[in-house]
Amino acid sequence: MKVLKFGGTSVGTAESIARVVKIITHAREGGPTAVVCSAMGGVTDALLAAGEKARKGEEFIDSLREIEERHREVIRTLLPPAEQNKALIAVKVRMNALEEILYGVKALSELSWATLDKITAFGELLSNEMIAEITNRTGCPAVFGDARKFIRTDSTFGNATVDRETTDPLIQAWYKGTGDAVPIVTGFIAANSLEQTTTLGRGGSDYTAALLGAALEADDIQIWTDVDGFMTADPRRVKKAYPLQSITYEEAMELCYFGAKVIYPPTMLPAVASGIPITVKNTFNPESPGTIVKHRDESDEAGLIKGIASIDDVCLINVQGSGMIGIRGVSSRLFSALAGAGVNVMLITQASSEHSISLGVAPGQSEAAVAAIEEAFEAERMRGRIDPPEIISGLSIMAVVGENMRRTSGLSGKLFHTLGKNGVNVVAIAQGSSERNISVVIEKKALSKALNAVHDSLFLSSLRTVNAYLAGTGTIGSELIRQLHDSSLALAERHHLQIKVRGITNSRKMVFDKGDGIGLSDTEAQLKGGEPADIDRFLARAAEDNLQNSVFVDNTSSAIIAAKYTAAFEYGLSVVTCNKIGNSSSLSQYNAFRATALKHLTSYNYETTVGAALPIIQTLNDLTMSGDKVVRIQAILSGTISFIFNNFEGEATFAEVVREAQAKGYTEPDPRDDLNGMDFARKMLILSREMGLETEPSDVEIVPILPESCLKAPDIEGFYTELEKANSHFETMKTKAEAAGEKLRYIGVLEGKKIRIAPESVNASHPFYGLEGSDNIIAFSTERYNQGPLVVKGPGAGPQVTAAGVYADIIKVAGA
Repeated sequence: MKVLKFGGTSVGTAESIARVVKIITHAREGGPTAVVCSAMGGVTDALLAAGEKARKGEEFIDSLREIEERHREVIRTLLPPAEQNKALIAVKVRMNALEEILYGVKALSELSWATLDKITAFGELLSNEMIAEITNRTGCPAVFGDARKFIRTDSTFGNATVDRETTDPLIQAWYKGTGDAVPIVTGFIAANSLEQTTTLGRGGSDYTAALLGAALEADDIQIWTDVDGFMTADPRRVKKAYPLQSITYEEAMELCYFGAKVIYPPTMLPAVASGIPITVKNTFNPESPGTIVKHRDESDEAGLIKGIASIDDVCLINVQGSGMIGIRGVSSRLFSALAGAGVNVMLITQASSEHSISLGVAPGQSEAAVAAIEEAFEAERMRGRIDPPEIISGLSIMAVVGENMRRTSGLSGKLFHTLGKNGVNVVAIAQGSSERNISVVIEKKALSKALNAVHDSLFLSSLRTVNAYLAGTGTIGSELIRQLHDSSLALAERHHLQIKVRGITNSRKMVFDKGDGIGLSDTEAQLKGGEPADIDRFLARAAEDNLQNSVFVDNTSSAIIAAKYTAAFEYGLSVVTCNKIGNSSSLSQYNAFRATALKHLTSYNYETTVGAALPIIQTLNDLTMSGDKVVRIQAILSGTISFIFNNFEGEATFAEVVREAQAKGYTEPDPRDDLNGMDFARKMLILSREMGLETEPSDVEIVPILPESCLKAPDIEGFYTELEKANSHFETMKTKAEAAGEKLRYIGVLEGKKIRIAPESVNASHPFYGLEGSDNIIAFSTERYNQGPLVVKGPGAGPQVTAAGVYADIIKVAGA
């Protein structure tokens, strides 16, 4: 036995009603079936509006004609002309009766709750009588069922309470008389003991279905709506939300209470009491399995949480004062006052000191709530023992729901860490003793970001997302874009991570995505059509997008860009950079970057500022954080200088090797930018600061490689002329080293608080002796590594490895 309920959207048009009839026919083939339908979508509101017009003495006939025409159009569309007459007459009879009632309202200028129930009942009467006739005419025997004949309530018009003791036998008796036909029963409406029409309030049609299911001992109650079941989150806000296969009654009630408008929670009670599973299915996608709502059992889906729900608009009312501490009955008086004012309290949280209570209410009820509180505590307010209630608006509630939450330690920590690192401020927190729900009040503007971030971090999403804003499209920036494009599928499949590029800027133009990330196959063309570049506006746009796991990626060597990191952190953006200037300028700037990132719980990843993709900074931090003491660092941290010195041997002159390095792309356009040692010095300075040393650029001693004449040459060709003139200088250095069985190297040394970069010759026992190509190398001598240094060696320059290092730092943002 099945009970199928179809809501207003499911019976809103001729096309959707045709779908409903097919679903009913198919269900009947599988066994006994009963059906409950709502009014056509929008009809109940139209009836309420017509009643109000009549009360005010206004004309309402046009409204009735529109309602009638909607039903007539369905009949004309779905039935052949020869079979329309009975259904059309039924609609006309109902509309005439409705018109008489409304003229009575107009004559009396009065619209009681009892009369309003009579008026709104016509929506269900019209739709169900019509659907029953259409179902009959399409070959599936059906009978119209007026629920007023068998559902008995009290006389609380507008929200009547059902008398189950009387109702259940009436339902059973009526159902027996339907024979093999499918009952098509009016939802929402009922009658009191005097057979006056009543309505069951919000979610009334769901309630009707649950009542039928319980009375008839159904095996399944199916709620057919316009979604594929309960979703892990609102799909309009969380694109990666997906349908749940099953949830418990308690989880469903929690999710529905906090905004998942699938089932109205109280309507489930008859089904819960009888242990009847409720299946939520999609009328417009009937092949989808939907969600089964049932008692918990071993087959339930695993996972920390089942879903995240939200209420968009909430006001928080804070009541506080010394007069609340240790005083009995304060809460009782408070909530009695609110109940008396008709204020619905969505959320309650109280300080353990009893000094304050915070209440979440709908914005439209905040003023009434404050007035009720002020009146209830007027004496305490006059004596200054309770402060005037404070209203905080512009808020939302996000609720994380799941049965497994009560068995999981650390979940709250993970939730609040996720919100914190995404810059979402938590205004209030509430959790029931069942531990099935954690609710947080946050700023409304941060709701979408919070929903997506929590959805990702609590493993509801099959893919975690990092949203990247890229600055710089030069050699490294272009290579990073290529790597992001080429590896996106593998990253998603193997590591369940996606990086969406939301914005790109260079020194001329900037472009932002128009939907689901910027396509990375033609970024040059997109930039040409972009808007003028403005780094302040670029960062502000990233903040306006307000996406979870947002990261600003600096692929430039610009001091102007580096100076914007503080602003990025303050916007709640993480920063990934290969730009050495930011961390190697003033110590105050370096400290400010790190402090601001920490304050805003954002990531600051800059591994590639020293040694490109080599794990140099990470290794140094691992050593110091584990309690080791670094005694000395020796390093060659310039791929250009490494290549030159590694190839300055045999007959080749120093100038020839430099020309070769430039031809291979190892040097800057002007090789002196590499050979002057400044880039090397910046890297050594960063390492010293990572060790906690308070060093400034002036603390680095650079012993130059080049004679003064080379450095002062007016242009590049002049530089090479001077370099060739100085050949004897370099040959003397090389000859001396070779005579001693050593090799020339340009080495940076950090020992104590001294940083020195100078040419040295090293013998075969030195770890730098066998260095080849353009590799970087660094040796950490520590208290633990006292027999020999810890050595990190490998490619430390070039766009591919640098971009790869930046890529790795971006990925770290997802797991931070």
